[in-house]
Amino acid sequence: MQLSVDPASATPPYEQIRAQVAERARSGELPAGLRLPTVRALAEELGLAAGTVARAYRELEADGVVETHGRRGTLIAATGDTAHRLAAEAATEYAERVRRLGLSRGDALAAVDTALRLVFPEG
Repeated sequence: MQLSVDPASATPPYEQIRAQVAERARSGELPAGLRLPTVRALAEELGLAAGTVARAYRELEADGVVETHGRRGTLIAATGDTAHRLAAEAATEYAERVRRLGLSRGDALAAVDTALRLVFPEG
């Protein structure tokens, strides 16, 4: 697995790793069940602190992209179902919170639209 980190980038190294692994998992380049390098091995390969790689792995796990299985290591998860399930859970939590706040459906959708435009400025 070839990953690269641009030290001159404004994007933190852990986020560069997270984004590359997530995209490759979504595209199928990294198939479900593939074992990722250990935190220490990848950190050494990239010339980074182990904590930086560990943070990327934690965020990938929180996003459902990878699963950690103790001694078996960190594996690429079957992301399609997991990603959609986690998105649906987050959407439900958001909907319940805006209802408690007394916002209208239109206001709630406008807030989501604004947030998505900030996160996905290209489209």
